[in-house]
Amino acid sequence: MSLFKPQCRLSRFACLSASRRSFAVAVLLLLGACATPITTSHAPLQPEIATGFTRKADVLTRKFAVAAANPLATQAGFDVLKAGGAAVDAAIAVQMVLGLVEPQSSGIGGGAFLLHSSATHGRSGSPQVQAFDGRETAPAAATEDLLLNADGKPFAFHAAVVGGRAVCTPGVLRMLAQAHAQHGKLPWAKLFEPAIALAKQGFAISPRLHAQLKADAYLRLDPTARAYFYQANGEPHAVGHLLRNPELATVLQRIATEGVQAFYSGEVAEAVVRKVQQHPSNPGRLTLSDLANYQAKERTPLCFDHAAASRVYRVCGFPPPSSGAIAMGQILGMLQHTPASLMSSPTDAVDGNPDPRWLHLYTEASRLAFADRAQYVADPDFAPAPSGEWQSLLSPVYLRERAKLIRPTAMLQALPGVPVHAQRSSFAPMADQPEYGTSHISIVDGQGNALAMTTTIEDAFGSRQMVKGFLLNNELTDFSFAPRDAQGRMVANRVQPNKRPRSSMSPTLVFDKATGQLIMSVGSPGGAMIIHFTAKTLVGVLNWGLSPQQAIALPNFGSVGGPLVLESGRFAPANLAALRERGHEVREQALTSGLQAVVHQNKSGQSEWISGADPRREGVVLGE
Repeated sequence: MSLFKPQCRLSRFACLSASRRSFAVAVLLLLGACATPITTSHAPLQPEIATGFTRKADVLTRKFAVAAANPLATQAGFDVLKAGGAAVDAAIAVQMVLGLVEPQSSGIGGGAFLLHSSATHGRSGSPQVQAFDGRETAPAAATEDLLLNADGKPFAFHAAVVGGRAVCTPGVLRMLAQAHAQHGKLPWAKLFEPAIALAKQGFAISPRLHAQLKADAYLRLDPTARAYFYQANGEPHAVGHLLRNPELATVLQRIATEGVQAFYSGEVAEAVVRKVQQHPSNPGRLTLSDLANYQAKERTPLCFDHAAASRVYRVCGFPPPSSGAIAMGQILGMLQHTPASLMSSPTDAVDGNPDPRWLHLYTEASRLAFADRAQYVADPDFAPAPSGEWQSLLSPVYLRERAKLIRPTAMLQALPGVPVHAQRSSFAPMADQPEYGTSHISIVDGQGNALAMTTTIEDAFGSRQMVKGFLLNNELTDFSFAPRDAQGRMVANRVQPNKRPRSSMSPTLVFDKATGQLIMSVGSPGGAMIIHFTAKTLVGVLNWGLSPQQAIALPNFGSVGGPLVLESGRFAPANLAALRERGHEVREQALTSGLQAVVHQNKSGQSEWISGADPRREGVVLGE
């Protein structure tokens, strides 16, 4: 990868003598002060507000690396790895801190997908990859009309979100406990220490959290959240304000000491259920038995081959209920059957635009992939895969036939296909609807174990319901609001009891197919656009030879079936005109990804990790 040009070698954040906490605060303040302002967009594809673009350098390490969305969380992961902890140990420490310092995106009131790779290979010599599913589940009392109003029409998005109605059973803690039981090295309780200390002693409100608090119209409606996040005049606490969360510290201490049962039963569970069921205007159906009965699942990862730059990679992602790996595999697979594979990379590694011809082909492939996504993908325990296996949607024969639908001009409508040996689905395609925020963590430990974990409470600040220091998710709104179409056909991703909603989260691990060597851990927040943010970075690194930081910084783009959306201010007018000439409806808006990526390289025979964090958010990389 000849274009890797790391600009700094860090064993921590930088060569400063300040204390770890003071330095992390300084970094956050610097990110806020130096960021290039970006106009906020309120379009459905914008999962969280834009707060700037701060140029960052690749980080080169030899032993281990951790990339997360907030410096304090990354520091917690670094300290665990430094102490000899495994990748899973570090992820637990990172997640607990993220729930405190980046509460708008994830926390113990939500869910996550974790993709793990062990340093030791299986008997076949191939990497041992596991998919741990901590996705939230609908309450047992949920019915398919739960997101319909009294007139039988879908609720407006935030009318469903705010309150208890959209709260699903949180899954992240049970999933992390399951992964820790298999791969953890350090004691469970030790991994909670950084978050407990920060919650007790306080952390400085970052520029991004402050901006999100200021922009949000609903969080203030919850008295508990208002008292914690806002001043008496209704304004959020200032950037740098020391925010303490003793209630969360108490909950985390109990989970650390007693295990996850301290969350899923007893006082904490009772408080959660009471909050959900007793909302004054929009109560939900979550019960104590929903919490007590929740089970995380281990699933078979969904992997596909990707040829680029004279190498064949094995790309592994999360299977349904995630739609990410299928969609990315379809997009990249269709592009192999088009001239896209022969086109060169952008000339400018940061601000360069993809060739409009390439972007046209990518957009058409993605529209076809999203048509299949709307038709087929849902919780596999409720909606069977076409042909009996999800790999049928990634069959080279099927993708070659789908690629034939791509023409020199934009297709009027992208329709779902029928995989080989499959019957035409009886389900109705799911209509487009908003999807919102998350957070992503990529880690490689000192033993060579790696993970990619994407974690969420769905919308920014979730359901806006705060209980015992943490926010509850609104994951139910990831189901189709309309359970059936006008003809009465059921939607695969409709609300059903104990069902996991479809997700776009795309934690991804990439391997050299010939050797099994881990090449990359990558993922992003961003609602449905996660698929495009992650695919862009895969193409940038694997096809175009960019460093992870260069690939992450490239302009964002994508279509979820409708208009082609481009990151505002990042595309040349001539390229916009070229795309419109091909028949594309082009829209520009902020697209705030939160990519993290850790990439392996050999330099002069030395194995190294080169990593990047998204310039659009506050994330950083640490390692040594």
